[in-house]
Amino acid sequence: MLMMNEDQVHDIIQRWRNTQEEDLKPEDRQQFKNLGWACLKGGDSEKLLKFIQDEKNQGIVTSMGCGLLAHLVNEEVKKNNSLDHCKAATRHLTKTCRPHELLHSFLEIIEDIDPGAISETIEALVPHLQTVLLRVDERKAACVGRALSALQRQLSRLPVPYTQQQEEADEYGLCRCLTALTVFTKTFVEEFKRKGGRCAATADDEELKTELLKFCMRSLREPLLEAQLNQNRKSPLWLFAVEIVVTLPAIKVSLSGLLFFSSLRKSPLMDDSQSKESRACLAYLLFVQLITLESFPAVFSPVFVLQCNMEYINQLLSSKKESHLLKGLKLFDKSLESVEDNSLPVSLLDLNSFNTVPQNLRKVLTDCPLQHLRESGLQVFQLFINKLDVEAKHKFFRFMLKTSSHAGVESYIIKNIRNQIEFSMKPGNANEWFLGTELLSLLRLVLNLPQGAETDLLNSMDKIMESLSLLRFVLIRDKELQSNADVWEELWRIKEEYLKMLRVCISMSRAYYSNELKDLKENQKLKAKEARDAARSNRLVKSTTVKHEKVSKMSPEVQHQVLQSALVTFDLMESLIVRIEEITEEKVANVN
Repeated sequence: MLMMNEDQVHDIIQRWRNTQEEDLKPEDRQQFKNLGWACLKGGDSEKLLKFIQDEKNQGIVTSMGCGLLAHLVNEEVKKNNSLDHCKAATRHLTKTCRPHELLHSFLEIIEDIDPGAISETIEALVPHLQTVLLRVDERKAACVGRALSALQRQLSRLPVPYTQQQEEADEYGLCRCLTALTVFTKTFVEEFKRKGGRCAATADDEELKTELLKFCMRSLREPLLEAQLNQNRKSPLWLFAVEIVVTLPAIKVSLSGLLFFSSLRKSPLMDDSQSKESRACLAYLLFVQLITLESFPAVFSPVFVLQCNMEYINQLLSSKKESHLLKGLKLFDKSLESVEDNSLPVSLLDLNSFNTVPQNLRKVLTDCPLQHLRESGLQVFQLFINKLDVEAKHKFFRFMLKTSSHAGVESYIIKNIRNQIEFSMKPGNANEWFLGTELLSLLRLVLNLPQGAETDLLNSMDKIMESLSLLRFVLIRDKELQSNADVWEELWRIKEEYLKMLRVCISMSRAYYSNELKDLKENQKLKAKEARDAARSNRLVKSTTVKHEKVSKMSPEVQHQVLQSALVTFDLMESLIVRIEEITEEKVANVN
């Protein structure tokens, strides 16, 4: 078919000119497409352009021109010598062919994009697609929605640049595409604003608003939730974020309603987890990056903002992605920043989010492999503690001691308990939660070995050392506590039980680790003897037997160091116990 001579092609074209559109057959459309492709492949793009622009051929172009779009766009992507001719041909088709047929063809092109040419294809296609959609009259909003959804599906396949260097390099073209998409979308936002300003919104206006809102919510979740944003660096991703946030009020969507009153929960826009991720990103852009915050209503109290944002903080901190965790920590920090110290009431801790956020934050502190996130997490953790009122602190400390199951976290809580006791001892700060009977419930959790004599002292070392330090502090500063005889008597009983059990643990652990150290030394002597014997008999020793496998994967030197360190730790614990007993004896002697 492609080997036809010019006379044959001329006859076919003449037949098409004389044929009514309804009489054209599928074979005619395929033949037209093949002839167009033959022109492009043979380097005759200028000839094809002249054919498309020829007034005598407009009936053919209107009927069958959409079939050329895929080939023309592919040639535009290649950016060879035919680029200008192909662009001009596509522009002519978008103004001549029927809009809905054009849209169908463009959507097919988007759906079938080569994975290696996503950004190049979208950049080439978006201006033409915009022209087509502006020509659509019927169901325009739905058409805009279909186009935006198709474009975003392809863009979601591109990696999101995370570092400044990656964004500047833009190796996969996502930033260039977002810039093009911003220009594309802004046209329809402006159209909505013009119509909205003239009269009451029609059903079509509401449908366009819904489609634009879907686009914004999808954009917040992907790519903006994945992106590293910085208000001091106006990068393409930053500018795209600004456009998304600005678009929402432009289409008459209340930011406060979207964030604080969960207006999307009963909406079919997306499922609840996706909606929550999008709104979490929006909260981050508003309160951390401060995008359009100056126009956000100032009537909401800091505590109310924190309470609403806790849902989004929890969503972000429950993720394992660095970008999500970083946003969650920063949003938590900014939400706490404006809250007065010692002001959050205990009633807030009954809310589910105020329980789950600290638990997710604990996971960041203990499980996250990234040091900068752990350090940021610890700062936010302390800031949250500082904002709780005295009763809320007491309840929070009990909750964390019961649920954390991590010696490092428990030791940090115990250190805060000591600080609160010391604060409460100052004039004017006395309270029942850290001086009276309520303190005992905390001390029972602090001065406690849940596994009894089987407690692993090395894994629990941080908590035990901090608890002994707290006990010593309380005994030294006994005047404030001795005023309540019942409290003092119960504290004395708790202390005796704790120290008694701790001594048993230390004795058992020291005996075990001493035997391990002894066995290690014997094994080293045995190996040395075998090595000497092997040298004398000129043989190689292929293997040796180790009696104890507790730390067998370590080198003998490291094993020795670990075992010796354990014994030193037990000595430290015992020395603190001795000091506490000395203080106790001094107090008893002074009383007598």
